[in-house]
Amino acid sequence: MIVICSVMLVLLVGGWVVLNQLGGDKYQRLSKLPMEGIRLSKLVPPMLWILDKFKLSTRFPFFFFKVQRSIQKIHGMRYSGEMTLLYLGEMLCYSWLLLCAGCLLSIGMGEQTGLIFGGVMSLLLPAAMIKDLHKKVQNRDQDMLMELTELLNKMVLLVGAGETVQKAIVHCVERKKEHKDHPLYRELIRMIGDWDSGYSFQQSFENFSKRCTLQEVSVFTTTVLLNFRRGGNDFVVALRDLSRVLWEKRKVITRTRGEQASSKLVFPMVVIFLVVVVLVGSPAFMMMNM
Repeated sequence: MIVICSVMLVLLVGGWVVLNQLGGDKYQRLSKLPMEGIRLSKLVPPMLWILDKFKLSTRFPFFFFKVQRSIQKIHGMRYSGEMTLLYLGEMLCYSWLLLCAGCLLSIGMGEQTGLIFGGVMSLLLPAAMIKDLHKKVQNRDQDMLMELTELLNKMVLLVGAGETVQKAIVHCVERKKEHKDHPLYRELIRMIGDWDSGYSFQQSFENFSKRCTLQEVSVFTTTVLLNFRRGGNDFVVALRDLSRVLWEKRKVITRTRGEQASSKLVFPMVVIFLVVVVLVGSPAFMMMNM
């Protein structure tokens, strides 16, 4: 077993060195692409070579599309393909490191337990990374929906008071400068920048909807574009009806998040309860034994 693990470790490390040389500057430049959450960028080039040469994106198009869709929602459309490869390359890097660690454990212990553990973890960790990515997308969509409800309420008041749609949006964004990292306000700031760059109101709003890739935002965009030219009471009524619908969805999200938070507290509460039982019960049992 020690010999097998040693051979596997040499192959894993030697293969990484060879592939790193084969990758050249192309994959080195791709690994330096700024992307939040990437921690193994220096180890990624050989894995990018594997993804590219074996055409894994075309062999598993559905999986690749789902990952790329999530990457687009979090990091935007620009460089989404490259970022998807970078994320998948990091997944392979973690699997490679876990296999190397499993081989080292087996060599040190003289048993196959370490290799089995490393092999199992090399399969489970990428699955956990994909699940975490989809969870981030879900949280991002929920955050945008909850803040969109607040934005609509403010727009109803401002437009009803005589403000134009553009000025109402600018006013709402300026009041939320401290939340500029929020996904919704980040896209709104970019939309306002498009106005200043010469894009039309309709084109800027459509691009905003495409970047958000959220059904409720698309409904909001369609409602605004269909009614803002009319103005007056019709536009305010349309926004108020949409706000009422989104508010109900916000209630559902808030209720769901509350239930998830309470379920996460169950295990710590059980542990605390057991600790209290031990602390209270131990003196009683000690006195009984005496």
